[in-house]
Amino acid sequence: MILADKIIDLRKKNGWSQEELAAKLNVSRQAVSKWEGAQSVPELDRVLQMSRLFGVSTDYLLKDELTAADSTGDGLLDSAVRTVSMEEANRFLAASEANARPMALAIFLCIISPVCLLLLAALSSRPGAAISEGVAAGIGLCVLLLLVAAAVAIFISCDARVKPFAYMEMEIFETAYGVESLVSQRKAMFEPTAVRNRIIATVLCILGVLPLLLSSLLEMDELLIFAMVCVLLLTVGVAVVLFVLVGVRMDCYDRLLQQGDYSRDKKNNHTAQRIAAIYWPLIVAAYLAYSFITNDWQRSWIIWPVAGVLFGGISAACSVLGKRDDNKTD
Repeated sequence: MILADKIIDLRKKNGWSQEELAAKLNVSRQAVSKWEGAQSVPELDRVLQMSRLFGVSTDYLLKDELTAADSTGDGLLDSAVRTVSMEEANRFLAASEANARPMALAIFLCIISPVCLLLLAALSSRPGAAISEGVAAGIGLCVLLLLVAAAVAIFISCDARVKPFAYMEMEIFETAYGVESLVSQRKAMFEPTAVRNRIIATVLCILGVLPLLLSSLLEMDELLIFAMVCVLLLTVGVAVVLFVLVGVRMDCYDRLLQQGDYSRDKKNNHTAQRIAAIYWPLIVAAYLAYSFITNDWQRSWIIWPVAGVLFGGISAACSVLGKRDDNKTD
């Protein structure tokens, strides 16, 4: 095995991209790329740096006949690191891309699930309404639960499709030759679409509030105000669909490349995942308990955006604390 192949192998076993390795060695990414492509040979001081960084001897790096790394005991390598083949990477990409639309639909159903309840509640409160408040609440709740049940079924189906690849979320792994290049290329090709969808979704979120604000300022009929709330939910739902279509695709690329939320450092910090597993069931329980006890379904939906903002803050705090703990350990 030549030096170029050894650098590639050791870099991937540590879960680093070319940019990350270049930063650790204080060189450019192009320099690392040339080393790995056997287009140039690193200087001796860089070889010594890599020896210490990877935890292998300089003999292993420089002698082609040595194929087994002689560890110095200082490196970060894990002998049990899993290797993702090209075939497995393609299957994961196909499964993730197949999940994008169903996931977006399921979240859209959850967002619009209170629409029927809101409209019927507004209609039943009008003088001489043909439907009583009890019947309106009953029908609205049935529609809400049916939509949420359909969404849950879709979530379970999507989760089953990608379950064999769950290890990519938490474990450090390496990729076979060509996988990183393939995924990087597909990510770069999808990036313009992702940017366009994010812009459209953001604009929809901003403009979606306008009808509700206008109806309040013009002191319109209560029914129209509730209708504007429903328009807001539908607009936000469409925006979220666009965000999810982008997010699911970009998420699968980041998992294979071990970037962003799936970088090596973040995989070693599981606090946020543990909190999320407890946080969201508690929010659901709080939402249902408050809504049923007060029967104030028209306003209880505000729990969800508030919970989302709070969770973002909690996740950020966990990330900061995790990095602080890592620094103390170092």
